[in-house]
Amino acid sequence: MSLNGLNILALVPARGGSKGVPRKNLRKVGGHSLIARAAQIAKALDWIDAAIISTDDPEMAEEGRKHGLDAPFMRPAYLSTDTALSIDVWKHAWLASEEHYGKRFNVSIKL
Repeated sequence: MSLNGLNILALVPARGGSKGVPRKNLRKVGGHSLIARAAQIAKALDWIDAAIISTDDPEMAEEGRKHGLDAPFMRPAYLSTDTALSIDVWKHAWLASEEHYGKRFNVSIKL
């Protein structure tokens, strides 16, 4: 279901190589991983047309799938470094999602 005719993409970024808190996106907080919590929010927003996880880590991709996120691609290594810019990760995910789903998105939100 679109919102006002707009196609909306929800993006959950989850890099495997976090150094501050290693593997933080898989850690449980109140019994749920951070990925699961983001997926719950995406499910609650019925105006989101697609909810994806952008990751370089197969375990995180699987955690996303387990909770209802799509993982249609793996994030390239050059976008998974400590110095990769969020805007570049977002742009890659948006364009790869448009290719995967075969449609244009008008809006993207980060969860």
